[in-house]
Amino acid sequence: MRGCDDLYDVVVAGGGPAGAAAALALAGEGRTVVLADAATGAPSVGEALPSAAGVLLRDLGVGDRIPGDGHLPCYANLSAWGSPALGSVDSVNDPHGPGWHLDRPLFDRRLRACAEAAGAHVETRVTVRPRARHADGTWTVSLRRADSYPADGYRADGCRTVRCRWLVDATGRRAAIATAYGARRRTYDRLTALHCVLGRDRDTCADNSTLVEAAPDGWWYSAALPSDHLLVAWFTDADLPAARTGPPWLDRLAATRHIAARAGVGAGLRHGRAMHATPVAPRRAPAHTAHLDRVHGDGWTAAGDAAAAFDPLSSQGILTALYTGMRAGEAIAARLDGDAVALDHYAANIAGIVAAHLHNRDSYYALEQRWPHRQFWRRRHRAP
Repeated sequence: MRGCDDLYDVVVAGGGPAGAAAALALAGEGRTVVLADAATGAPSVGEALPSAAGVLLRDLGVGDRIPGDGHLPCYANLSAWGSPALGSVDSVNDPHGPGWHLDRPLFDRRLRACAEAAGAHVETRVTVRPRARHADGTWTVSLRRADSYPADGYRADGCRTVRCRWLVDATGRRAAIATAYGARRRTYDRLTALHCVLGRDRDTCADNSTLVEAAPDGWWYSAALPSDHLLVAWFTDADLPAARTGPPWLDRLAATRHIAARAGVGAGLRHGRAMHATPVAPRRAPAHTAHLDRVHGDGWTAAGDAAAAFDPLSSQGILTALYTGMRAGEAIAARLDGDAVALDHYAANIAGIVAAHLHNRDSYYALEQRWPHRQFWRRRHRAP
């Protein structure tokens, strides 16, 4: 039975793509790892993975198993941006081939299973609470289960205490560990997403392309889901009237040209009716661009959205999570081997990724000039 004196090289807090990639990289370096997946919050849906991620998955040693079946291919990215006309970027021109519309829970489970197969100890429905940093360079960490079922090594109160030499913060945008130990988030905008899932009529929406459509107060996104549904998301700033839910949101959806046609909705939606499904009230999710002022500290390193979270317009969220998780794992392994500058190199890498994203984000928003006096677009057209 595992006890309170268990010592691991690394405890990874967060079982998403970044945390699993970090665990895979560390296990590949022969490190002992706990990967703790809290499984809190609503599951992510409608996320696309670009084909270039196949290279990263191969580098992690899992390219033959992930993504695997259960996902949909993404053959093109369509956009009405800068004009009402619909443009297309086709995967036939991509040397890596088509990307994927992910069944995100399945994707994450497979990544964690691969980390476990590589030697990581995976804990599910478990949160990480650092308790103390010791003079010998180790942490005391509490692992707390979300349920009360008996489990090996856990006390009756659902807790287990372990020690480790390093922590990985892969807790997402909240960066729970990094911010608790002095890091601060720099936020660049107030972008929020209002999203819901509609029934998908294959006669109306037969292709598996992503679709983006700019609007006066933000932009729309839709993507097919492996469950034969369609995700529809509205992106605007949280403080604008356009962020209201209810009838205003439905009116905006019905007024779109390409998104409404794909979803098979029209004027009837204003009265709560859709041709193929009655939409539920949209859910809200943060979508702002942000990053930490430092991505490592005394015994901890941040990866994924905890380190840097990007505007979803880039469609690079999961790709970046995999990359930063892998690089964080490699840098920590090197640091534990005595490389004093490995984490500084990692931080410089993250800074370069953030700078490139901000440049590309500003350039892409600048292409849309149809509504220069609307607050959403005026904010994005300001000089950085």
